[in-house]
Amino acid sequence: MGLEGAPEGWLRDYRADGQGDKGKIGVLLVHGFTGTPASMRPWAHNLNAEGYTVSVPLMPGHGTKWQDLNNVSWQKWPEKLQSELDFLLQRCEKVFVCALSMGCGNSLYVASRNQGRIAGLILVNPMIHIPGIQIRFAWLISRLQKSRASVGDDIKKPGVTEWGYDALPLKGVAQLYKYLKLARSGLNSIKSPILVFHSVDDHVLPVSNTEIIMSEIGSADKQRIELVNSYHVATLDYDAEIIFENSKLFIKERS
Repeated sequence: MGLEGAPEGWLRDYRADGQGDKGKIGVLLVHGFTGTPASMRPWAHNLNAEGYTVSVPLMPGHGTKWQDLNNVSWQKWPEKLQSELDFLLQRCEKVFVCALSMGCGNSLYVASRNQGRIAGLILVNPMIHIPGIQIRFAWLISRLQKSRASVGDDIKKPGVTEWGYDALPLKGVAQLYKYLKLARSGLNSIKSPILVFHSVDDHVLPVSNTEIIMSEIGSADKQRIELVNSYHVATLDYDAEIIFENSKLFIKERS
């Protein structure tokens, strides 16, 4: 795992215009913690080939070196996402948000502050809380230890990488913990339709994350699909086509 050898341009912001009537529908794709737009690019390409306008932003502190994620405040993540959402809304009639892992918590926080502006949310193995006692002392631990072993590349399909950091920056984790608590507090205010994909064999996040979102979100239109042949980074795993096809159906039905 690591950033070296990633396909050209896959670690940076990515945008692609759509075509025809579907080009008026924007899709914003949001990567996870320590990840990069690379984890979302195949999904973005699939949607764009269908005609949709797509954007895959690089979140601050990512795509460079892991130490940079120790120097970013949580506010920078929603700021970047909000900026890209505004960009798409200036060009598209409707915008959907697709996200992976921490990108889901990020998207939910922004969605709670953009009522009526997001046509739907599609979440893959979402993160909305970090269980356990130790996380409560993340800030203290981060003063003693800069990083821990990476939790990335939880992919069942052999030979596949998400092109993310090979370390887990602990000051960044402390910021993430703060952010997720705020994101969870706004779940009930979100009314956008939502589709959640959950991998049965996810070695990064417990199923409680998905259960919390499905239980606490204010959306009346909500669906959940179980993935049985993928680990955490399901957007790059065996079940990717299930995600791609069902997300296109979800978007089509709500456009």
